[in-house]
Amino acid sequence: MTRTPTIAIAYDFDGTLSPGSMQEHSFIPEIGEQIDAFWGRGNGEAARLGADNILIYMHEMVKAAQREDVRFRREDIERHGASVGFFPGVVEGWFERLRAYGAERQVRIEHYIISSGLREMIAASAVGDQFDAIFASEFKYNADDVPVWAASAVNYTNKTQFLFRINKGALDLSDHAEVNAYIPEDDRPVPFRNMIYVGDGDTDVPCMRTVKEQGGVSIAVHPAGDAKGAEKTAKLKTDRRVHFTTDADYSDGSKLDAYVKAAIDKMVAVERLKALER
Repeated sequence: MTRTPTIAIAYDFDGTLSPGSMQEHSFIPEIGEQIDAFWGRGNGEAARLGADNILIYMHEMVKAAQREDVRFRREDIERHGASVGFFPGVVEGWFERLRAYGAERQVRIEHYIISSGLREMIAASAVGDQFDAIFASEFKYNADDVPVWAASAVNYTNKTQFLFRINKGALDLSDHAEVNAYIPEDDRPVPFRNMIYVGDGDTDVPCMRTVKEQGGVSIAVHPAGDAKGAEKTAKLKTDRRVHFTTDADYSDGSKLDAYVKAAIDKMVAVERLKALER
């Protein structure tokens, strides 16, 4: 190959890399509320108003902290991010191991997050420095670093735009021209055939379908031993949303590890053929 191809692995966060929602690890316990009560109130408000669930949950976080007189500045949100736990193998070298695997095969492996969770928490988590870009919801802050508005809200319907940004290398969200510019697929930094998407449920379906239908690989994961989760991901495969389903185990030698490496090998082979055809 005359150039180094790039393979991008894009992940959802909550339920994919981390069990549950990131707010459940320390924020909701800190405000002294039950998890079901917090989400139930937010979802109920969104339904009543016909509003976006993501914007409502962000507002609920601000209101709950004010109501319980709990500090909620940027540094506090980052502190909650640092407490987020992960599925097996995520912190224990998953990202580094795949980058090394790709380097041995003369391809660059990039890791991306596309999440409805909070960018601040993801960036401050134990793996926040492992991503080439984090596309997630984010607060706008005042001069005292207190959140006053939503700067961005990522929901399941707009998640796919970030796949096209990765595809075209248009990672600057303020640049709308580059992401809409015409670029032949083979000339794009990350052709869809070199993209892997890992998610866990219904909110990931648009991304799963887009990647799969454009020639990439889509994977659905569920917690090990979670029969309901396994049934949900199995349906995604039956409905042809994804290629593969397995436990959310990112350990070296796991089924997920083996499948992702096999997908990388296939993509490398295709790139070699493409290079010979040029």
